[in-house]
Amino acid sequence: MSDLNLLYTDVEDDLRSSVRDLVAARSEPASVAAVYDGDRSVVDPLWRAIAGDLGLAGLLIPEERGGAGASAREVAVVLEELGRSVAPVPFLTSSVVATTVLLAAAPGGAADDLLAGLAAGERTAALVLPLAAGPGDEAPAFAVDADGRLTGSARSVAGALEADVLLVPVGTAGGTAVYAVPAADARIEPVVSLDMTRQLADVTIEGAAGQELLGGAQGGDAVARALEVGAALLASEQFGVAQWCLTTTITYLKDRRQFGRVVGGYQAIKHRLADLYAAVESAGAAARYAAAATAEDDPDAVVSTAVAQSFCSDVAVKAAEEAVQLHGGIGMTWEHPAHLYLKRAKADQIAFGTPATHRARLAELVDLPAPVPVG
Repeated sequence: MSDLNLLYTDVEDDLRSSVRDLVAARSEPASVAAVYDGDRSVVDPLWRAIAGDLGLAGLLIPEERGGAGASAREVAVVLEELGRSVAPVPFLTSSVVATTVLLAAAPGGAADDLLAGLAAGERTAALVLPLAAGPGDEAPAFAVDADGRLTGSARSVAGALEADVLLVPVGTAGGTAVYAVPAADARIEPVVSLDMTRQLADVTIEGAAGQELLGGAQGGDAVARALEVGAALLASEQFGVAQWCLTTTITYLKDRRQFGRVVGGYQAIKHRLADLYAAVESAGAAARYAAAATAEDDPDAVVSTAVAQSFCSDVAVKAAEEAVQLHGGIGMTWEHPAHLYLKRAKADQIAFGTPATHRARLAELVDLPAPVPVG
């Protein structure tokens, strides 16, 4: 294991405080729940505040290309806070995944203008792949003709509804190229999603003109890198979800009384909370290591990502399930925000590859032998 510093810096603590204060002021649980009824009025103002007012959309973009010149460590802190609030913003899809694709393009090229727009919070982009696509998965079969016009479709794309630019992987004779297509030139059909705070959409492109940003020799690696970074940093969001569920449940059980006793005083409840606490803290360590390894481009980054995703995905779901159950009747109601966290955790569980997929990948990475058939 590499010797990486996993402690939070003063800068990261200040960043966390700023994000937490802004989200608390501008994203009430009731307004987040309203997106399930089709009211997305909270999305644009919150995203403008995060991307523009705080300048967080350009964290991964170097200063010489118009960004903040930060690293995956700072991005992970932001995602922890966005997970704690299930904020309905396209930070992960635009400022992490799409941005990572664009950063693979050489400076001075066509990608620079788009990167500058993303960094300023003036534009938003989305990589046209299913949310479930993980590192190593094949891209959809988009095609391009001799005139540079694209045709194809992809289902269950995250971030497409908020994007004004689509990054489209295109199969060519030289490999997977990446084209930029204005979102207005594509047919984007929202689909009912388990987590409507990160609503998915089916994207269809029929003869739309695209601009090549990355050729076949670069695009495939750029997309794979983006999925790897997305999976690594998604773990921080999952940790944020789990942390909120644990903290909120403990607070509730300290106050809730039944039969004259505080519910949290029952030994069986204490044992469940102790187990959950250990799991959440372990998830935090795994997520933090994946973020630090990604920030340093450490050789252990791929392994740490597989570890974090295979573990944090399940912990977030477990924490959300425990929050709903241990809140009793109120945890089952629409008014209590616990259901928002359960939906985000379950949706995140399949994002960028399922836990089982990452465990199988981890086994290959560390040369574990295949299981011996029984019988």
